[in-house]
Amino acid sequence: MGSGNSTTVTEFVLLGFTSSPDLRALLFVLFSVSYVTILLGNAGLLLVIHLDSCLHTPMYLFLRHLSFVDLCYSSAIVPRALNSFVMGDGTISFLGCAVQFCVFGGMLTTECCLLAVMAYDRFVAICKPLLYTVAMSDGICTWLLVCSYASSFLNSLIQTGYTFSLPFCGANQVDHFFCDITPLLKLSCTKTQSNKTIILASACVIGVSSFLITLISYLYIFTAILRIPSPQGRRKTFSTCTSHLTAVSIFFGTLIFMYLRPKPSYSAQQDKAVSVLYTIVIPMVNPMIYSLRNKDVKEALRRCFLSQSLGGVFPPFPPPKNLA
Repeated sequence: MGSGNSTTVTEFVLLGFTSSPDLRALLFVLFSVSYVTILLGNAGLLLVIHLDSCLHTPMYLFLRHLSFVDLCYSSAIVPRALNSFVMGDGTISFLGCAVQFCVFGGMLTTECCLLAVMAYDRFVAICKPLLYTVAMSDGICTWLLVCSYASSFLNSLIQTGYTFSLPFCGANQVDHFFCDITPLLKLSCTKTQSNKTIILASACVIGVSSFLITLISYLYIFTAILRIPSPQGRRKTFSTCTSHLTAVSIFFGTLIFMYLRPKPSYSAQQDKAVSVLYTIVIPMVNPMIYSLRNKDVKEALRRCFLSQSLGGVFPPFPPPKNLA
């Protein structure tokens, strides 16, 4: 802190969930178990997709990056929260808060983009199967990934710049367990309406467009599935996108409730609870969704375990029958 009547904030204090040592100990255990599950689940999925050539398709390329993003943005939040549970000290430097805000925002937005790209991949596979190899070539997949990361981190840098350029004069207690935008804006000692407008517009460009791409893709997918005459054919085709649809519903449903609900319904405690969903629960359940609800991944896991019993050599297996 500086001196004088108007002090400049050089650090923030994350208030977290509670000041009770007993509750912090319980939260430490719960967050630790969840984080270990996130690390094992996503790292395991990354490894399986890397090792099994049957999964070297655009769909699983995007899934591999989705697991990487889940690992990154949960790691930007959870280790710092675990430290505060143990030490009882939520202090974080101004720069540390800005870096956490930027990394978390960039990775979270990248997940939005990746889910939209995966929905587009399912649309092409189901609605335009003859064009799949052309429409989802290696070059196009790389371009989609680069655009997802670049646009997301540009958006995150804009939000970080406009948030941390605000004057924070004295009040430095953030009523959250990480540096999130709403509690930070409340600490500024100046009007933040213009900043809120720019930040909202920046977020909407990517967030809303990603949601609309996903929604429109699935409208076309459902229309195509309904045109299949055989009930068995409809079930088989729909099963190729159930894992992704489940992940999309959880992710976008949480974000819509978090950021687009009416202002009078805002509650700091409610926000903390909902934030746990997309910082911990979603990265934890995504590998389970894509493993337990996906026949290809389950087969790849079986081959991985079988290869260990054969001395680390994969047994012979046929190439995937259908990219969809």
